[in-house]
Amino acid sequence: MTTEHDRGTRQAAGGTPTHAGTGTAATAPDSAVTAPGAEPKPPFARRLWRGRPEDPRWARPALLALLLATALLYLYDLSASGYANSFYSAAVQAGSRSWKAFFFGSLDAGNAITVDKPPAALWPMALSVRVFGLNSWAILAPEAVMGVLTVAVVHASVRRRFGPAAGLIAGAVLALTPVAALMFRFDNPDALLALLMALTVYLVVRGLEDGRTKWLVWAGVAVGFAFLTKTLQAFLVLPALAAVYGVCAPVRLRKRLGQLALATVALVVSGGWWVAIVELWPASSRPYIGGSQNNSFLELTFGYNGFGRINGDETGSVGGGGGPGGGRGGGMWGTTGWDRMFNDEVGGQISWLLPAALILLVAGLVLTRGARRTDLARGSFLAWGGSLLMTLAVFSYMAGIFHQYYTVALAPYLAAVIGMGVSVLWEERSRVWASLTLAAAVTATAAWGYVLLHRTPAYLPWLRWLVLAGGLAAALGLVFVARLGRPLTLVVVAAAAATSLAGPTAYTLSTVGSAHTGSIPTAGPAGASMRGFGGRGGFPGGGGRRGGGFGGGGFGGGTQGRGQGQGQGQGQNGNGNGNGFPGGGMPGQNGQNGQNGQGGQNGQGAANGGFPGGGRTGEGGRRAGGGMGGLLDGARVGSAAEKLLERDASRYTWVAASIGSQNAASYQLATGDPVMAIGGFNGTDPSPTLAQFQKYVTEGKIHYFIAGGGMGGGMGGRDSGTAAQITSWVEKNFKKVTAGSATFYDLTRRTTS
Repeated sequence: MTTEHDRGTRQAAGGTPTHAGTGTAATAPDSAVTAPGAEPKPPFARRLWRGRPEDPRWARPALLALLLATALLYLYDLSASGYANSFYSAAVQAGSRSWKAFFFGSLDAGNAITVDKPPAALWPMALSVRVFGLNSWAILAPEAVMGVLTVAVVHASVRRRFGPAAGLIAGAVLALTPVAALMFRFDNPDALLALLMALTVYLVVRGLEDGRTKWLVWAGVAVGFAFLTKTLQAFLVLPALAAVYGVCAPVRLRKRLGQLALATVALVVSGGWWVAIVELWPASSRPYIGGSQNNSFLELTFGYNGFGRINGDETGSVGGGGGPGGGRGGGMWGTTGWDRMFNDEVGGQISWLLPAALILLVAGLVLTRGARRTDLARGSFLAWGGSLLMTLAVFSYMAGIFHQYYTVALAPYLAAVIGMGVSVLWEERSRVWASLTLAAAVTATAAWGYVLLHRTPAYLPWLRWLVLAGGLAAALGLVFVARLGRPLTLVVVAAAAATSLAGPTAYTLSTVGSAHTGSIPTAGPAGASMRGFGGRGGFPGGGGRRGGGFGGGGFGGGTQGRGQGQGQGQGQNGNGNGNGFPGGGMPGQNGQNGQNGQGGQNGQGAANGGFPGGGRTGEGGRRAGGGMGGLLDGARVGSAAEKLLERDASRYTWVAASIGSQNAASYQLATGDPVMAIGGFNGTDPSPTLAQFQKYVTEGKIHYFIAGGGMGGGMGGRDSGTAAQITSWVEKNFKKVTAGSATFYDLTRRTTS
């Protein structure tokens, strides 16, 4: 007796292999050669529009429409976000001025210090700025292109095994994921990382298709460049992908192991060449490695950017070096646990279709459980689904720095699983369990969409009821879909798709219609992520569900506030005038580092101090001056300050120096001249030392010192850390100069005392 799985491993009519358990003909490889005497290939334009001969006539036009729509979506009003994250934009500007800064990923063209990541993500943007000049479009357009390419890669992978409809579903789901729409319009490294990781899985699945070594080697190269984008995050999917290929590839075991070894060599070479150069380069003639404590990229990789993200021991980070802070009880980066991706802070970014993806992944594996070891459909589910589960697990339990936008890494895997799962279950819809599973996936999506939309009750209040009612009705129709005629089937399918995508589409449109700046942007309407600092909301606080963090609930769980920084505040271990931490303070800070100002409501702040309450550009203005606003979002540079710094700028290596990278970046982008970021991003890196800074000043390399930037005191008090030592020395020895509301110290004019 022939089983369904036997049919899945046979050859379909015409010799095309079929998917195990589905009976659906797989798409033939692209590399078919025209036989002698056959008709010549049609012109390129026709092939571009028509696509592969075996595809339906609508398949290629539909793909082109999807890619065009994605491009228009991601490019819409792109310049509204200005320089987005000025930290990375300043490094892009530096790389467009200096090839040395380009290579190392320096924050400034004077090459004082690098960003706290490898430079690969900066290279496309810096090349764009070299060609088109420094502007928002030149910086952000490459990110949008990466988004379109990621959609194309996911579509291509799913389409090859599951047909054009499945590929279109996967591509559309990815394009309409809110956090994807956010990060493919932003200049953080995550856009390139998502593209490279999607490409990695695509290449591994191509290897599962024919067992050719080149696919594994190219996958290793992709992971290597992903490492040069965001270090060890690139390795999260490797255990799953290596295991899947080692078990499921259609070649002998010895060859599989050899191919994996070659892929490892390719990874090491493609990711290690830059690391080797940096580590061997004399430290005295290269920039300091930002984010490290010993000027070592390897230390940065395995510490602050590596295992520290897992266990929470991140020396040099905001509150870092103190060990884990993210247990189930909650830490400064939010509560960890299996439900982290569904909580108030993260859920609206990525989780709209996550319950459905998990249901469909299980269903796909059950459907292919009896297939041959080398079955392509099962291998695809294992590759994409394994990558999803591995990344999901790490994100859910990592105790160190975690931001909502990290979840864009999940989007390609989730989208692929949705497309594949829907396809195989639809082919089996005549089976009761398959139709019930499809109905369950739509029901879960509708119910969870209602919950997410209910978290922002003022935002389109009618939509959550439409999603819930429409989704449940569509789910009921799916139960009986095998018995319905074509017209009713089309209605049910359209209703299921519309209600499943309505919520994330609304959040995506809200995202692209808003400006996003700062270090920690979030997707969706205002209030969708309660603790995103620099994009919306406050800094991640302790265990509270609302109002956690700076301008919300204190640092690490202080008294609940309302997002209003008041210039005066009480820390848990001391009182302070001038800048305290609103709503709870921070132990040992004593209200320092916020000179001359008060933080205003809704993200406004007066010059050189105060802690913003979490507003965003267009809703409360940019943060100004120092404090946490200078740490996570840059300063507003007035015209008077800009003119002051540009005076005789060509005579200096750095027109100014400031504590913390964001503050320095703002002045650098405003003037176009290098500004030294003392202490790197957080102001806690031991670079430059006081002696080095004094030497630079003596040699006439720095003109001004900008008052009130960054954290200054190394997070442990004003008198600790090299940044605080430099600040104290400057204030005692050099004349103060004001330009508008900003305060500077002229390092060429000493005080007379």
